Formats: sequence, structure tokens, C-alpha cells
Amino acid sequence: MNDVPLSADESPVYEFLVEHELSGVRIDSFLAKHLRNYTTWKLARMIGAGAGAINDVPASPADRVFTGQCVRVRLFEPPDKLLDALQTPLEILYEDHWMAVVNKPAGMVVHPTGELQGTSLANALQSHLDERCAPRGILRPGIVHRLDRQTSGAIVVAFTHNAHAALSSAFEQSRVAKQYMALVHGRVRQDQGTIDWPIGRTNTGRHVLMSCRADALDRKPAKTYYEVIERYADHTLVLAKPRTGRNHQIRVHFAHLGHPLLGDEFYEAHGRLRPFDGGF
Repeated sequence: MNDVPLSADESPVYEFLVEHELSGVRIDSFLAKHLRNYTTWKLARMIGAGAGAINDVPASPADRVFTGQCVRVRLFEPPDKLLDALQTPLEILYEDHWMAVVNKPAGMVVHPTGELQGTSLANALQSHLDERCAPRGILRPGIVHRLDRQTSGAIVVAFTHNAHAALSSAFEQSRVAKQYMALVHGRVRQDQGTIDWPIGRTNTGRHVLMSCRADALDRKPAKTYYEVIERYADHTLVLAKPRTGRNHQIRVHFAHLGHPLLGDEFYEAHGRLRPFDGGF
């Protein structure tokens, strides 16, 4: 065991060799035994931010350590955004031995990316579900699919490799029925209908957006069934049921129809200015 920092900067690094009496415990609990000034919860947050490793492999707080392994941790204060994500209350809609269904709030990305390294569902799940997964020998929960950042709704999480493979296959083969409620601009005339326009991608400066335009790249078939729930003076509440799973499908289809989703930062202006510009 090396109980002296391996670096002299502001983020000291410690290494410990796992001995027999602590074999099989969680890495955060193992480190708490050696670093008496740090609580298990604080160490878990550091590890969740990428500060821990087992035999040079990045670890999650629920990973177990075993005799002879080398455990390394870099002690630092995780970014506030990551701490917020780890402490974010999550609504568990369903859970069994193989899977869980979690209600993702609007404004949260599913996976950390770019400037949103901390505020992600993946990081929040790590804190809330690792305790339940660890006793079953599960290293980390696996998110099966995703929702757009501003979309709230159910996210399926798998606890085993077999469950993840089976659930992913069901989504890929459109064997999972999905439906969304959306408030769109304008009054949709038909009570129900099917939007059947291919979707491709288009480069617009910093962002790669999806489009129904005829000149969009890599266009793929996309179909969305919808029903009008209620019409208001300048807006319509619709129930959308995508039959395919293209990126931003509902947002792009309704923008192209001339009824972009209210508050859509990317497609709202495009849809209102250029409806039906991609052909049928």
C-alpha cells in the first residue's frame, strides 16, 4: 500500500494494493477505509467524476475490488454541475431484477457531452441505481435508448448484458410502441394523419441538424402518426406516435409540416419559414 501522494500538485493521487480482508467490497468503501478524512459519499462523487481506477481501468463507484488489484484515486472537488447531477432526484417508474424505467426531466441530456459533462441522466443514474445494482454484480446500469435534451419521458435502463441486448433489439426493430405529447405552432387542420417524409442531415454552421429537404444528406425513411388532442387559438396539442426512430423525427416532421414544436430552439424558425420545402 502506498499512502503517500504520487503527485505534489493540487490534486494528490493515491494508490493502494487490495489485500484479502477487503476483497470484494466497493471501490468507494475500500478507499474510505484508507482515507479516513473522506466519506464514502464524497469518494463516490470523485470516482463518478473520473477520479478512480482499478488496474489503470476507469472505475465507477459501484465497481468491486479484489485481492491483488491496484486502486488509484485522484482527490479533488468534482465540478458543481456533476455534483448537482449526482444529487438530482429521479422518478423510478418501474424496476425489476433485469431493468428499470426512469422518468427523464426536460432539460437533461441522456449522456454527458461537451459542456454538459455533469448534468446528464447517465451521471444521475450512477448515483441512484449503483447501490441497487452492486449487490447483483452489475458494474453499471446501461441506458437502452435516448431522448432529446428538452424532451421529458420514460427511459429504459438495463441491468444485465442479456437484458440490454434484448431491449436494444426491440427498439431497433420497432417492437416498442412510443408516443409523445407535443404543443405545436398553429392549428393543425386534420384530426389525425401520417407524416411520411424521409429525414436526412444538413450542416448549418456549428450544428448538424436533421431535415426533410430533398438536398439533405443520407435521407432515410421516416414515418410519424399523429392525433389532434386539442386546438387552441394559435397552437395545437397533438399526440405523436413515431413508427421509425430517426434523430429529432417528431421535431423535424412537424416543422416541415409547418407546425414546429413550441420553443424548439433549432427547428422552430426553419419550419415556420419554409414548410413543405422538401417534397413529398
